[in-house]
Amino acid sequence: MIVNPLQTNTNGLGRRTSRAPERVDFSKIYTSARIPNLIEVQRESYNRFLQMDLIPEERDMVGLQTVFQSIFPVSDFRETAMLEFVEYQIGNWQCKCGNLEGLEHLRTNCKNCSAKIKVDPFNPAEVLCNNCGTFNVVRPKLCTNCGEPVGLKHKHDQQECQERGTSYSVPLKVRIRLTVYDKDPETNVSTIRDIKEEDVFFGEIPLMTDNGTFIINGTERVIVSQLHRSPGVFYKGDRDTYLAKIIPYRGSWVEFEYDQKGILHARLGKRKILATIFLRALGLWLNPQIDMKTVSDNILEEVVKNAEFSNAEILRRFYVTDEITVEKGKLFVKIKEDGETNLKGMRAEEDIKDKKEVIVSSGKKITASALKELRKLGVEKVEVSAADFENAMALDDVVNTETGEVILEANSELTAAKLQQIVEEGLGNFSVFFPENDVVGNIILQTLKKDAITKPVDALLEIYRKMRPGDPPTVPTAYRLLEGMFFDARRFDLSRVGRLKFNIKMGRPEREDLNNSLLKAPDFYEVVNYLLRMKKDSEHYGQDDIDHLGNRRVRAVGELLENQFRIGLERMERAIKEKMSIQQDMFTTMPRDLVNAKPVTAAVREFFGSSQLSQFMDQTNPLSEITHKRRLSALGPGGLSRERAGFEVRDVHPTHYGRICPIETPEGPNIGLISSLSCFARINEFGFIESPYRKVENGRVIEYAKIINGGDTNLKPRIHIPLEEIEAANKKLKKGQREAEFEPFPFYLTAWEEDKYIIGQANIELDEKGNFVNERNAARNKGEFITADRDEIEYMDVSPKQLVSVAASLVPFLENDDANRALMGANMQRQSVPLLRAESPYVGTGMEAVAARDSGAVVIAKRDGVVDYVDSERIIVKADHQ
Repeated sequence: MIVNPLQTNTNGLGRRTSRAPERVDFSKIYTSARIPNLIEVQRESYNRFLQMDLIPEERDMVGLQTVFQSIFPVSDFRETAMLEFVEYQIGNWQCKCGNLEGLEHLRTNCKNCSAKIKVDPFNPAEVLCNNCGTFNVVRPKLCTNCGEPVGLKHKHDQQECQERGTSYSVPLKVRIRLTVYDKDPETNVSTIRDIKEEDVFFGEIPLMTDNGTFIINGTERVIVSQLHRSPGVFYKGDRDTYLAKIIPYRGSWVEFEYDQKGILHARLGKRKILATIFLRALGLWLNPQIDMKTVSDNILEEVVKNAEFSNAEILRRFYVTDEITVEKGKLFVKIKEDGETNLKGMRAEEDIKDKKEVIVSSGKKITASALKELRKLGVEKVEVSAADFENAMALDDVVNTETGEVILEANSELTAAKLQQIVEEGLGNFSVFFPENDVVGNIILQTLKKDAITKPVDALLEIYRKMRPGDPPTVPTAYRLLEGMFFDARRFDLSRVGRLKFNIKMGRPEREDLNNSLLKAPDFYEVVNYLLRMKKDSEHYGQDDIDHLGNRRVRAVGELLENQFRIGLERMERAIKEKMSIQQDMFTTMPRDLVNAKPVTAAVREFFGSSQLSQFMDQTNPLSEITHKRRLSALGPGGLSRERAGFEVRDVHPTHYGRICPIETPEGPNIGLISSLSCFARINEFGFIESPYRKVENGRVIEYAKIINGGDTNLKPRIHIPLEEIEAANKKLKKGQREAEFEPFPFYLTAWEEDKYIIGQANIELDEKGNFVNERNAARNKGEFITADRDEIEYMDVSPKQLVSVAASLVPFLENDDANRALMGANMQRQSVPLLRAESPYVGTGMEAVAARDSGAVVIAKRDGVVDYVDSERIIVKADHQ
């Protein structure tokens, strides 16, 4: 609680006057972390989408850059011409007189490594080189004619756009290269005949104002962020029914499921087939000998028809197999160098010795430690009893080479009688597996018994018949169909987010292979393997909670607009191909003759004008503006609908703690579907909401800080270390030396990272050194509230405010309110009419200044100084020179 004791009196006109407010802070909990800029969600997302102030070679593969790269190059059907994307430019970057032009004038070279450094023309200061970490004092290049630096030129400023009823936007120009080829009809070899480059106008693209809004046809609009299901792989299990879903960002869904009948099916789109048919067809992509995309149909057909992928190869990818040898009427199991083996638990027929020491006695079971010792000693095989092969199945056909008789068929049970026959006839080597003992179970086994197909070519044709009923299948068309569904980047995109979620679920390193947005054939096998293990080992192979915030992510304005741009460019691509095919003389054609940007501009205009997520800004008061920009909606294209949304998706989930406000949501049909970000929450590069925490070690809170500038210490910028170390480094400096500059550094965790730790509440009592006073303290673990020992706690909340949104945090004594009344109070604050003369509240919560500053409702001076002049048009501030 923060109280404002105002001295009030009235002047001769009866108006109330007051002296400057003096805040009295009664809060007992210290908050080290700063509240992030409240509209950073919008601004950061749109800046990443545009990358407007970066030169082409500095741009990352996100936003506009990745959309253009994914659609281009575009070739005609005869492959005699190709359009390529070179670069794009947003707006005109010029000085006042137009003498200097281009973003290159806002770059300088690092004094240490000569790498390019970005210069802020309005805030020249020390800038850190991203390449070598050296600080450079930079100054913008000024025009010799007008004395101004390069800046973005606008046809109309924001105020003029609102007065004229126009959109606040800048032109988008794309440099496109047209390459024309000559094709030799005999050798079919193409040679370049002509190359032309041209800047093509792609229409106007709306700019975001400093307050996170867009001005469209004179009115301010806000793009609400969408909360949707993350791409990736998801599992669901219910008694005898188990389901795995692979959900890409774009492309066909794949589902694997089995029920009490024990048969595994795959669903490709809405078509259901035996999963082993699909897995067998994928064998063509496991170890391709040649690049199938470039070969002719005849070669492709020949390669596919000759390909083999037996039942044994499928079984080997799911079950633990062992090689058995028969020597002089005795059974031996070969010891694998590594990996799982069924040898553990089998009984040794004879003593296994190392010189004089007995490692495993006769009749005793072989343990994991004994197996490790045997591998260490280089023992190749161990004699075992025939009784240990109960429930064993043969991996391959066991054949008598002399007579050609098949003694035991593959995928059939190794009975005592068959085993005795094999031993008597001394039939060399064969492999076995134990489906009943294996955690995978016998699902794959049962499915293979029902599957009559044995070759990949037949599996391909069967899939084609299911996907295209009525069409006569051919090998090349069947191959291209499956390849296009899952192995073509234009039609299937798992995305970096999907790959991240896939890696986490499969226990791989989180950031492994993130830029590979296609699934590989082994990935499908891995998905099925996890699904089959869920029934017997639910502790390690659990199902997913779809409402967990680790499985839901935010699509902010940049990503939403990126998707619209892609739709427009795909329409444009089809039009370009048609124009290329009817063009008579490609040698006189320019890129502008082929590219018509109308589909792109129409898609962007439609998005801003009529999308469900593009809304008129709520301008009732500054709080309503800021809440609107921090709103999350589960509705909209690709999201839920009010009618279909059930109770679970609307409910408050434990992972909402510190991420989504449990209080602020509308009453009525949208309850729970529209929510607000919590005060301290931020959205990471993958769209997942993160919440900040303080580090705790051995029952003591360790404050961390991030180095901004190392000064004369030996500390490097951008690293985060304990605050104690920074203070110690600063104390060692001599008089006149520059101290290290730093800022508080909280640890931001995603919902799945938070589940790994025990997290203490913000109100835990601490002593002066940051140690926990009490032995047992209130904490959370995996969404459950517990009481934990102080040594068990690994992180701690940064503030009690981090639980709620900006609107809820402005309610004094919120903890004493009933949840329903708090919801109404938070919502009604946004409906209050602002005062003509703003006054500070008598009782505040400390969030008032933050909300006012970040809403854009007040003018903020960029530097300290003295107000020199004020009138109805402008305020002049005399800045302090530093």
